[in-house]
Amino acid sequence: MYEAVRAHPEGASTVARLAKRAADYGYEGVVVRNHSGTRADYDADAIADEYGIDVVDGVEIRADDPQEASGSVGNYRSTRTIVALEGGTNALNRFAVEQAKVDVLAGPMAGNGDVNHVLAKAAVENGVRIEFDLSGVLRASGGRRVRAIQSLRKLEEIVSYYDAPYVVSADPHSHLELRAPRELEALSEEIGLSSEFVEEGLAEWGRLAERNRHVQSESFIEPGVERGTYEEES
Repeated sequence: MYEAVRAHPEGASTVARLAKRAADYGYEGVVVRNHSGTRADYDADAIADEYGIDVVDGVEIRADDPQEASGSVGNYRSTRTIVALEGGTNALNRFAVEQAKVDVLAGPMAGNGDVNHVLAKAAVENGVRIEFDLSGVLRASGGRRVRAIQSLRKLEEIVSYYDAPYVVSADPHSHLELRAPRELEALSEEIGLSSEFVEEGLAEWGRLAERNRHVQSESFIEPGVERGTYEEES
């Protein structure tokens, strides 16, 4: 299982500190998902050697509209292993699930965003993972926490009905906000999601990383595609 983290300078902890805590909690890897423009400085191989945990170079694109998002996706796709797009508006949510070059629609229920059957079907068609963000349940209180739980339950109904791909994250901004997989699984049972559902969503980050590394590797040549050309798997 993998967790997707925000590291310094966006988060409060370095990648190394996040990776060490994640390894202690039994994670196999972490995806560094800093927003575009706040890239962390780290040596993934050195961290992996020291703590025995995979470190995945990712990015979460933040854009004001689909046009801006489109340019950023094109810029980052060939240089980052996992490309996520921050949603939260209907326009950005729809753009993300319609782009095969986007791996993850992050935070789709934030702000005024929503996910309906049209978006779920598009996510299936294009292989875009929809994120279940547990941070609102873990770190909010009162009405905000109640709304976060309601949003997750609604999202789970749609994703499960259409068998749409998804990932799960607690969106930690420091090593202190990291939660062990068993804690997230226990939390999921409390709010109406199964522990198996959360386990699969955490594992999906690792499967994405493995797939994309294979596609990007020099040894991978898709039939009919010249070496060096990046192509998404259908």
